[in-house]
Amino acid sequence: MFRTYQVFWNRLFQLIDAIIVVGSFLLAWYLKFHSGLLPYGGHLTIGHYLPEIILAIPLFLVSNFFAGLYRPMRARTFWQETLAISRSVIVGLLLFMSFLYVTHAGEFSRAVLVLFAICFAVFTFFSHLGIRHSLRAMRTRGMNRKFILVVGLTPAIHRFIDSLEQYPWLGYHIIGALAEQPTKEEPISVLGSIDDLEKVLSGELVDHVVISLPRTLDGKIPRIVSICESFGIQSLIVPDYFDVLPANPRFESFAGMPLIDTRYVPLDDALNATLKRGFDIVCSLTVLLLLSPLYAAIYMMVKLSSPGPAIYKQTRVGKNRRLFTMYKFRTMEYRPDISPEEDTEWTVPNDPRRTRLGSFLRKTSLDELPQFWNVLKGDMSVIGPRPERPQFVESFKDSIPRYMVKHRVRPGITGWAQVNGWRGDTSIEERIRCDIDYIENWSFGMDMRIFVKTLRDGIGHENAY
Repeated sequence: MFRTYQVFWNRLFQLIDAIIVVGSFLLAWYLKFHSGLLPYGGHLTIGHYLPEIILAIPLFLVSNFFAGLYRPMRARTFWQETLAISRSVIVGLLLFMSFLYVTHAGEFSRAVLVLFAICFAVFTFFSHLGIRHSLRAMRTRGMNRKFILVVGLTPAIHRFIDSLEQYPWLGYHIIGALAEQPTKEEPISVLGSIDDLEKVLSGELVDHVVISLPRTLDGKIPRIVSICESFGIQSLIVPDYFDVLPANPRFESFAGMPLIDTRYVPLDDALNATLKRGFDIVCSLTVLLLLSPLYAAIYMMVKLSSPGPAIYKQTRVGKNRRLFTMYKFRTMEYRPDISPEEDTEWTVPNDPRRTRLGSFLRKTSLDELPQFWNVLKGDMSVIGPRPERPQFVESFKDSIPRYMVKHRVRPGITGWAQVNGWRGDTSIEERIRCDIDYIENWSFGMDMRIFVKTLRDGIGHENAY
């Protein structure tokens, strides 16, 4: 959250990590060639491994950096930290083994490599989590604390205060607030008005000043920031329009002007989008090729079970509100007098329009298989918000808050809402809440969890009718 000492901690962690790399190599070499615990043919001195040890240090530091181990960790959970460490160890080892392969380092003992991997993983895990635990214990006991002065008492700052109270181990303590017209029920003590800022900073130990003024008082912000800078105190602004910002807002620069992206999503980044698209192509090709006999069998059964085409085509709204044709195996009685666009009825339990085979296909979600062709074409993704028909989009966009945000990404065959039970004739509001949560917090790991959960729970869902 606050980065006053983050550079110092980053350098300290990098030094510790470099020591761990070297120490893990030395221990692995000792266990292999000098401990007597493992058999070996021949003897390699530590000098044989010196070039690899030197190169391994920047490789693993880079891996740690991209895994997020050098980001502020006060607000990070235990499992987030554990996941970051695991990701760093795996990526670092893959990079190092790739280097050994490319350079044909034939004399590098596989046993030393395995022992190094084990030692490095254990030492990294315990060092980072040990330091994390120690700092949290210190902060809980009142040590290593940061003192905050709040200027302004808006609804946004009340949420900020509530969040800090839920996490005492973060080490932040609010000493009080300055406000123009405080109420009697304020959760923190009011030390005076905004004009008393200089007096309070002169008499109190303050590390950070958090500013949150109503829009009518925005004109006071430049002077408040100037006063904070004259005392050498960091100031941070919580905007009064806090509720319209996404979970992870991004600041950009245009023509020298700072801009806030009010709906930044991780898939706006080219690397993330490429990774997701690569998975979509591999997954859709694999399904289309491996399940081609199943496709043919279902196609024939639909054709024989009722008159009409086996593939049902319907216009849906995709990424950036572009229309596309979505494919499904037909599960309803064929009505040549009604086009798919004219069919505006929701599917309901025991829907009389369904065929007997169609009931089975819907219950097992096998009717969705043709959508892997949509994925391969680029209309859809394997994971994402479910696409809707244009007439329903027109209806929902005015009645459901933030409904249109779902169109910032490609629609999916399955998604976060679906694996949480919001599929079929269920709450649109809850579905959109899950969709926005997915869009704003996307990660490749999140996609994999949804994918696995869909394979495990997707067959026979109670709302699939």
